[in-house]
Amino acid sequence: MTERTMTKGEPPSPADASRGRGGRGRSPAVPDRRGGSASPSRRRVPFGARLRRDWQLLLMTVPAIGLLAVFHYTPTLGNIIAFQDYNPWDGVWGSPWVGLAHFERLFTDPRFWSAAGNTLVIAAVQLVFFFPIPIALAILLDSVLSPRLRMVLQSIVYMPHFFSWVLVVTLFQQILGGAGLFSQILRQNGYAPLEVMSDPDAFLFVVTSQMVWKDAGWGTIIFLAALAAVNQNLYESAAVDGAGRWRRMWHITLPGLRPVIVLLLILKIGDILNVGFEQFYLQRDAFGSGVSEVLDTFIYHQTLVTGNFSAGAVAGLVKGVVGLVLIVLANKLAHKMGENGIYRRA
Repeated sequence: MTERTMTKGEPPSPADASRGRGGRGRSPAVPDRRGGSASPSRRRVPFGARLRRDWQLLLMTVPAIGLLAVFHYTPTLGNIIAFQDYNPWDGVWGSPWVGLAHFERLFTDPRFWSAAGNTLVIAAVQLVFFFPIPIALAILLDSVLSPRLRMVLQSIVYMPHFFSWVLVVTLFQQILGGAGLFSQILRQNGYAPLEVMSDPDAFLFVVTSQMVWKDAGWGTIIFLAALAAVNQNLYESAAVDGAGRWRRMWHITLPGLRPVIVLLLILKIGDILNVGFEQFYLQRDAFGSGVSEVLDTFIYHQTLVTGNFSAGAVAGLVKGVVGLVLIVLANKLAHKMGENGIYRRA
């Protein structure tokens, strides 16, 4: 093959230059610090250019940022009254400072530790018996082949989420109460009536059942979205290889849900001290405060009932700090297990 002859003074072409360096017509690679070759670094887009490019997306986030600022971050500044002998008439600036006196009084109050113990027990029971149910329900709904039937079932299981706790407690009272449906059937057959809705030993069963009936269907939304992102070709390949339904679920479905499960589990652990207020407040008199008093109802009675706003602020601040610590620890544990968790430092 003849090479192109260059006239005097004509600069070599890039192909000739590369061939002169021993290449084969490719542009020379830029060596990196590790001795290999790397592509030219992408130039960082200036902040002003990114602002002009993404201003529509930033504008869409303004309502959410305003909502967080008004209802979350601004009220957080009110935690300053935990270190004051707060009086609503004197305000934050006129109330005297007492330092950690309210913290000492809270940590020596047996009612606080009783409420904290009830909260942890209820949260642990709900974590074990309630958290897996939306996952199993989502897998069952995803396995329904008929889209119309799946839509009907989803609507049925979503509906209780929109009921108020007043209605939910009333329905359970009408079914399991002393004058409820089951008790009337037992009386007609000569048996003693049920007292489930007033038995302290049945309190955990009742509140967990109420939670499952009300929110299990709503909790499947995120898992159904995660299942929709799983590659369907994996199921077809596994079926061709002879994998049954259970093996496909174990090796394809659950690994596809694992990042979402870990994320929601971390958030649930961080929110372990917030088991709810209305559900327990409505049933506090029926079951007794010994088993139904949780931190949310304790804070309510310490603030709005007795008027001791500083004590309520201390309990709320302790809840927030404990939740933050639990989220950080759970996230670090997820990183050690190879999961992304909530966040990962770049």
